[in-house]
Amino acid sequence: MSEQPLPIQDVNILGTTPLTSPADLKRELPLTDALARSVYESRETAKDILSGKDRRVIAIVGPCSIHNPQSAIEYAQRLAPIADEVRDRIVVVMRVYFEKPRTTVGWKGLINDPHLNGTFDMLTGLRMAREILLAVNEAGLPVATEMLEPITPQYIADLITLASIGARTTESPTHRQMASGLSMPVGFKNSTEGSLEVAINAMQAASAGHTFLGIDNEGKTCMMNTRGNDMGHLILRGGRQGSNYDADSLATASKLLHEANLPPRFVVDCSHANSNKDYANQPIAWNDVISQRAAGNDTIVGLMLESNLKAGKQALGSNPEDLKYGISITDGCIDIDETAELLQSAYAALAATVAKA
Repeated sequence: MSEQPLPIQDVNILGTTPLTSPADLKRELPLTDALARSVYESRETAKDILSGKDRRVIAIVGPCSIHNPQSAIEYAQRLAPIADEVRDRIVVVMRVYFEKPRTTVGWKGLINDPHLNGTFDMLTGLRMAREILLAVNEAGLPVATEMLEPITPQYIADLITLASIGARTTESPTHRQMASGLSMPVGFKNSTEGSLEVAINAMQAASAGHTFLGIDNEGKTCMMNTRGNDMGHLILRGGRQGSNYDADSLATASKLLHEANLPPRFVVDCSHANSNKDYANQPIAWNDVISQRAAGNDTIVGLMLESNLKAGKQALGSNPEDLKYGISITDGCIDIDETAELLQSAYAALAATVAKA
């Protein structure tokens, strides 16, 4: 009688579930030629703004995270006409975040757990994410998202105009390598402690070519050989010591970028530590940064806001059906009406400094 093999592999793996390939999901939910052109053109516009060729300002606004497809699409439909009103001075990009990094544990986002109940139906999550991205693009809005899982981009990256790497993952070699192969500009947030050097190092690393393990469009594991992404940019989000959107902090950021031979231009996140983790403080940061840009500080090329249909946040709880419509289940957000007011006031403030496109 043969002995049972020793438990030396997959000891803590409870099971595996195959996923459809990125190619199959794209065939199911295809990108039309018109939308492909729109994504391409919005990426080129973002590159021009980040490089200083286009003097408009990027405004990345939207929910902290997407948990309800219906409210996300309604938000896009309400944001689109506002974006159209300000487009000759401000390029509005909708924040559509599906993946949430966690310091310890918690809901990890729509792709990971789309039913909000711990069933982790990731295939449905990927399908829902792609459906939402198609709808937002069809509403006329470019999309920004955080890239967290290295597998995810193959499923949704063709619909993304701007990507970001979060404060918890900017130092990660895996995410720097992934960013080097992405097809759109990538923003790197300063660390949660507030270190700008971590993000600047990430920009330098991602601009170089890399070889690493990943999946191709057919879902096969392969070596990924990248060209390098030269459209990395810094996102200032504050740190444990406080905010970093004041004039002195921006001057320091510009100096460090210049010393690293990187373009001294950046995006300011008005949430997170720059709002002292209080969503109601976001307009304070927004108005301060817009005033600096209006006064001639061209190093500021973009701002970020966490915004939803309704203000505030709510706990997920044990029953998703108890959730109130249009309110964040992660970080608190300002509402869509206040977002419109901030965009319109910024439009007025930028009249003398932003040439019409």
